[in-house]
Amino acid sequence: MGMSVTISAAAGNDAEQILKLQYLCYQGEAELYGDYSIEPLTQSLDDLRAELGSGCVLVARLGEEVVGSVRGTVDGEGTAVITGLIVHPRMRRHGLGGRLLAAIEERLAGEWSAKRYRLTTGQRSEVSLRLYRNRGYERTGTERISRALTLVVLEKEAVPAPAFVASA
Repeated sequence: MGMSVTISAAAGNDAEQILKLQYLCYQGEAELYGDYSIEPLTQSLDDLRAELGSGCVLVARLGEEVVGSVRGTVDGEGTAVITGLIVHPRMRRHGLGGRLLAAIEERLAGEWSAKRYRLTTGQRSEVSLRLYRNRGYERTGTERISRALTLVVLEKEAVPAPAFVASA
């Protein structure tokens, strides 16, 4: 019998596993754009620990192993910025990225009162772009990072949680 993947809030002691997974997952992006100095590959453990303490961070676990993660913060206007969606290469193509994205959206809307979601991905990152489009995100702009890398900005409105209606 196989183990199932569970999604939960990250704990402080998950930082090292998340950072190692992030480094592994962003190798393909760095190769795609010919830039190994991208922030996910240069982030320090201390910086990641600070993120764990200041925003919403979820992890996907297979047993004790962190096999996926995603992060989000919400600004004063209710815009949730979602970053760092990663899935271990051996776990890809099984819907885990979509599950993580849905879980962070639900958490940010419910506990953090998000009204809309915003995320970015590289213009050549077709798998990510397809996932986001399939989840209702629409392109709202671009941000040029370097000659080789332009980020696509995508957004969607948060769907409010259904109000509880008592029946008579």
